[in-house]
Amino acid sequence: MRAESLTWFDQAMPRASAEITAIKEKKVPIVGFYCVFAPQELVLAAGGFPVALCATKEEPIADGEKDLPRNFCPLIKSSYGFAITDKCPFFVNAEFIIGETTCDGKKKMFELMNTFKPTVVLQVPQGATGKAQDDYWYSEVQRCKTEIEQRLGVTITTDSLKAAINRMNEQRRLIREVAELNRADPPVLSGQDMLKVTWARNFTYDPEEFNTHLKALIEEGKKMKANGTGAFPKGTPRIIVTGVPTGLGSEKVLKIIEESGAAVIYIENCAGMKQYLHDVDTSDSDLVHAVAKKYLQIPCSCMSPNTERMNILAKVAEEYNADGIVDITWIGCHTYNVESRILSKAMKEKDLPVIQIETDYSPADTEQIRTRIEAFIDMIRN
Repeated sequence: MRAESLTWFDQAMPRASAEITAIKEKKVPIVGFYCVFAPQELVLAAGGFPVALCATKEEPIADGEKDLPRNFCPLIKSSYGFAITDKCPFFVNAEFIIGETTCDGKKKMFELMNTFKPTVVLQVPQGATGKAQDDYWYSEVQRCKTEIEQRLGVTITTDSLKAAINRMNEQRRLIREVAELNRADPPVLSGQDMLKVTWARNFTYDPEEFNTHLKALIEEGKKMKANGTGAFPKGTPRIIVTGVPTGLGSEKVLKIIEESGAAVIYIENCAGMKQYLHDVDTSDSDLVHAVAKKYLQIPCSCMSPNTERMNILAKVAEEYNADGIVDITWIGCHTYNVESRILSKAMKEKDLPVIQIETDYSPADTEQIRTRIEAFIDMIRN
């Protein structure tokens, strides 16, 4: 059974694409971003809309390879291909881009991109703990605030920043509540539908409208949970998906898992729950520092060491009664590829099986992946 409230989320990206011209006509600045390290509260506080940029489809990769190596990460090639062909309406209409140095490939992509679209690149520290890292990232977020103010010709006030923080905190709280519906057996949402919910936040210009639909989904989901109905039969093998960002257009592994008889109960990666786990502390006297602190807690594989990711996965596996973990790695993504070994070892200590799927956006390896996933699920059942 599928929740009727999900229908609104199905059309989030096409709806946003159709509405973006009207938003521009209202003189509301669009600011594009690719990564969850972009401090979206600062854009909202400046009166703009932070919009995720296209990066998750196979089609523009050939164009991206005109400037980028063929053995690059598909996410980077797709991002760049969309940008240079003007096939992403959000990129075309963005005043500027907020980028970040979460990997060397993206760092060089932004260097190329800045030649035809203004780009503010945040230098992400290589570790998440310690005063030096905290001070450094705080200075980068401060610089981002100054860049936004100068480029948009506004001043971000304490009141406007606090209002933006409260708005984002409310969204994060509601999305966590949606995710928690899948602690039930049967899980209320499929993984593919949960991805649509988290993805829709990046393409909704009216935050209050988005929150209203989240609340409707939560209400319907609670009724389904009470009635013992869900997206899968009771007792379906329960899978956590982790690893690289998997957006709409590149969700083939999620689809294969669920077609093979398992339920994706939680998506830990950046397109899933990773960005919603922590709120900004509004009690901090320095709200910019509070924003910086929240984003530095994101357990990205660019951080070394990245022990918090292992802690989160162990905690989620217990809370959601997971049977196994599927760790997705894009070909060419070295940090997540190396970290997959660390993850497998850490989860082995928890008696939780892990399978790594190394792939790209192409459908060419679909049946090979299906064979491996089916064998993994059979192992879990037996």
